[in-house]
This record gives sequence, structure tokens and C-alpha cells, in this order.
Amino acid sequence: MSVNHAATGVDRRELILMQAIPLFAATGYSGVSMRDIARAVGVSTAALYHHFPDKQALYLVAVDHAFTDKAEGIRRALAAGDPDFRALLQRELVDGDETRLKLLADQVFLEPYEAIVALAKELAPDLDPYLLANSVVGLVLFCFETLPLRRHLPGRKPEHEKPKTIAKHASALLVRALGVEAAEPDGGRSG
Repeated sequence: MSVNHAATGVDRRELILMQAIPLFAATGYSGVSMRDIARAVGVSTAALYHHFPDKQALYLVAVDHAFTDKAEGIRRALAAGDPDFRALLQRELVDGDETRLKLLADQVFLEPYEAIVALAKELAPDLDPYLLANSVVGLVLFCFETLPLRRHLPGRKPEHEKPKTIAKHASALLVRALGVEAAEPDGGRSG
């Protein structure tokens, strides 16, 4: 079914991402072809290649787009604008007793953590999902927690403080570390 792009007020690239993300989520990188995405968007396959050079490029932008949206909530909670959340979390990690830490784990952090573990199982079934989830959380938290210090280290750029830059970095590390399939030999145009 074709979507009236002008009526939705969404640009074509955004529409492609909106259709590609659930397709990739449902069947994975290998389970989706460029034809499938074109059909879902209601455009020709050639139109997809106008916006994305190949399937891998589309996939990486789609993952980044999905991750950035979710990372915004985490960023707000950790940002300098909410020092109480950070201070409470740090204090509990240093001074919390076992009973209170268990309550925090069960009542505050369990639901989002289980979602991260489920994603870790899906992304890398051959790795320990507990350790992978903790590594991903640690990577993102470290970027925000060390910001006051990192501002003074050599090589720092203003964009290193932006959530989108951190999200892209984390996404790229995960894609490399987890060995996401490379583009098809013909540039991804076979599908």
C-alpha cells in the first residue's frame, strides 16, 4: 500500500527509515531486501538507492535513528540538567546497602535492563547477554559521567558532548564488535 508522502508531511528519507526499522526489527538484516523496503514505502527500488547507496548504509542509518530516539531519555536523565538523578545513582552505588540496592534493581532498573538483555541476546546469541548488556550500559553511562573531565582532555571536540554523536559512536562500536553482516557483493542491490 502506497503512502501519500505530501499528505503526511514526512520527507522521503524519513519515511524510508520509518518503514525500514520495523522490517529490520522483525526479520533482521538478512531477512529484508531493498525490494521489501521499497514495497513497504511505496516507491521503486531505484528511489531507495537515491537516498541510500546500499542496504548496509540504510541499515546502519536505521539502527542509529532508532537508537538515538531511545538514547534521548537516558541523556536527559544523565545530563547536567538533572544532577540529582546522577548524584543519587552514584551515592547508591558507593554507599548503598544490599537491601536498598536490591530494591532499586527490582523496582527501578529491572524493566529497562531486561529490554537491553533481550536486545543483547538477539544481536549476539553467541555472547553472554548479561555481560554484553552491562558493557553497552557502561559504554553509554561512561560517556556522560566523565563529561566534566573529558572536556579537558586532548582531542575533545564540541560534538563529543552531543547525544547523537555518542549514539553514533556506540552504534558503530556495536556493529563492528558484533560483526553485523557486510553489504552484499553487488552493493546490496540484489534484494
